[in-house]
Amino acid sequence: MKKIYRQGLFFALLALMAAFQIACKEENLSNNGDPSITYIRITNPASSDSLLVGAFQNNLIAIVGENLQEVREIWFNDQKAVLTPTYVTSKSILVSVPAMVPKEINNIMKMIFANGRTLEHSFEVQINEPELLSMSCEYVPEGGVATINGNYFYPPLTVTFAGGAIGELVSVEDQIIQVRVPKGAVAGQLTVKSNFGETKSDFWFRDNRNIFLGNDPFTGWWNQSYVVTKPGAGDPIAINGNYIRVKEAISGWQWKEVAGGPPDAMGPISKNIPDAAILRPADYNLKFEVNTLKPYNNNLLKINVGLANDFVTDAYQWAPPYDTKGVWRTVTIPFEEVAASYESLGVRMSVSPNGYYTRLLFHGGGDLDADISLDNFRVVPKILKK
Repeated sequence: MKKIYRQGLFFALLALMAAFQIACKEENLSNNGDPSITYIRITNPASSDSLLVGAFQNNLIAIVGENLQEVREIWFNDQKAVLTPTYVTSKSILVSVPAMVPKEINNIMKMIFANGRTLEHSFEVQINEPELLSMSCEYVPEGGVATINGNYFYPPLTVTFAGGAIGELVSVEDQIIQVRVPKGAVAGQLTVKSNFGETKSDFWFRDNRNIFLGNDPFTGWWNQSYVVTKPGAGDPIAINGNYIRVKEAISGWQWKEVAGGPPDAMGPISKNIPDAAILRPADYNLKFEVNTLKPYNNNLLKINVGLANDFVTDAYQWAPPYDTKGVWRTVTIPFEEVAASYESLGVRMSVSPNGYYTRLLFHGGGDLDADISLDNFRVVPKILKK
């Protein structure tokens, strides 16, 4: 009997010691072991004192607090975030705000822990306004379907063209809008509006600024025969008056001047490049429209633009491959790349009040069975002042 009594006393002491140890651990834990949030900040160490009450979609944030290690889920409104275990500690959690737009907005971040406990914290998910990056083709006729590329295209949306005409939406995805060009649309910026804001494009629809080669009318030294004035059967449609069409076999290293000339031969159009583009090429893009009925898959098109003193044979090189499969597309080349290609050959662009040398030259290795149309060569700002 004494033995049984001693065993019972022993186990009771063990239980008491365990309870005492647990109690001691809980006393050692801050906030009695309950999870808490002290603040939320951005993750850049240089700006660790920048506290947040909200953040945009996909932004990485740091949740700082106590006893956070047992978190299993974090919800922003009705959207569940993705947790990475290695980014979870007792003192902090790194997590990205979900990209999906919430259906129900309460501006609450809710954390769910392993024991079922929840912790809520006021936090606003700031939904991005539409972001407009480009158009697949900046020249689309009335009734045609224009494609706008960007981000944060959350219905309901409206697309307003310069002149105030509103386009009919054909399809909407998060990064692509297809819209029918309405009657009354004119050259200028587009505006896309959602429930979360509106944005005006930096690019222009039917961009007619600073065109230095357009053949309306033809000017220059070379190949007026390439200019299409009245498209016929089998010709691409005209998108802005006359255009160039090269439809012939061009052999490797054949010298094939397509268009251009010195300033006096090009006329006033050669003066259309802004002085600011010559002085600060990084602020500008070279743009033009292309339509290939056969792939541009060989040889080399060399573009001269913004040259004050003479032609440069080996730059800028617009290299293949490129294939639009019979539709017009807008090509965008950062103008600083054009300037750098000339500088690599010892030629620096400089402002010329008399205009600039212009040339399109096919000259490169490989035979090309060409059927390529070109129009609207222009140098335009990358970003417009709001």
